[in-house]
Amino acid sequence: MAGTMMTARRIGILGAPAEFGASPRGAAMGPAALRTADLLETLRSLGHEVKDFGDAVPDTLKGFRETDTRMRNLEQAAAWTRALKRRSLDIARDGWTPMFLGGDHATSLGAMAGIAEYAAGIGRALFLLWLDAHPDFNTFQTSLTGNMHGTPVAFVCGLPGFDALLGKPFATPINPRNVMMLGIRSVDPAERALLLQHSPAVHDMRAIDESGIVRLVAPFLERVAQQNGLLHVSLDVDFLDPEIAPGVGTTVPGGATFREAHLVMELLCDSGLVTSLELAELNPFLDDRGRTARLMTDLAASLFGRRAMDRPTQTPWSV
Repeated sequence: MAGTMMTARRIGILGAPAEFGASPRGAAMGPAALRTADLLETLRSLGHEVKDFGDAVPDTLKGFRETDTRMRNLEQAAAWTRALKRRSLDIARDGWTPMFLGGDHATSLGAMAGIAEYAAGIGRALFLLWLDAHPDFNTFQTSLTGNMHGTPVAFVCGLPGFDALLGKPFATPINPRNVMMLGIRSVDPAERALLLQHSPAVHDMRAIDESGIVRLVAPFLERVAQQNGLLHVSLDVDFLDPEIAPGVGTTVPGGATFREAHLVMELLCDSGLVTSLELAELNPFLDDRGRTARLMTDLAASLFGRRAMDRPTQTPWSV
């Protein structure tokens, strides 16, 4: 029943079986669960060339110094960030559409850093669509928990204090105004102050209730298109309501519904703008017989062209 109108892609899959950034155990099994849910076969059935680059392995660091003992697993974070940055940059440079399978959301530190360096190298602006219950805009100084998975967007936007991750300052940060967060419903007080200071677009669930998905997402996609930007999409399981996606360690009630989530993916598909994708925070240990893994696979399929009806393509903002 499914057809595709999307141009065939070369999709490069990279697993990041890491759980250094969060307290609950089990996210390291996420990449294996997504592969078991036939993610690669599903994408191939839509006409895409798919290559599995296996799982990244953290670097071995020599002489690492814990410069900030407030953050948990800082050395592991640095080891994974450096490895994932290098691997994601290589995959993008080789002409693949990178697709990252987490792992907790702290794997975004390295994945997005590599994509940001790639974008800077080809002279194109990088935009970020962050689908998550949390902004993950804490710094090491503002984090209340010390969990690294609450910091990736602040890091990639160039906020200070992250030099330990790469052993040097991050040289190719993205403009916070090129970031849109959708589905937000849990924000720390100091994190809220940083968001107001740096001005990414933050749309909570109330905004979705009041305005609807299309009115929020379409203007952002129009900006990406007008600026010929690259678009990285990071989908955290907790963007979804836990009633439909229980396999995550950071459940927050009141998330996106099944149709709201698919509509985001369908708009992204129609736009043709997505140049990299990340699926994060799937915890199979907490899942219900693979239900969340299958839903994440289905959402990725919607983004890459699966649809019930073939229809003339419209840009999302022409609706």
